[in-house]
Amino acid sequence: MDRTVIEREALHLPASERAKLAHALLLSLESLSDTELQEAWLDEAQRRADEIDQGLVELISAEEVSAKARLLLK
Repeated sequence: MDRTVIEREALHLPASERAKLAHALLLSLESLSDTELQEAWLDEAQRRADEIDQGLVELISAEEVSAKARLLLK
């Protein structure tokens, strides 16, 4: 079954049933295999790289991030 079909059907469920389904789906992510985890991280890295290439995100230097973090910890 196609993901879009599943999504469309799920969105027609009552709110309580959607919440149960969402919870079950989130729990299923906790038991990913090493291969699945690696694939998920690679997908995320590619998504972020694409956002950078398209100019959709602002890059912040490590020095600036460290300085902001130090200010928050004071």
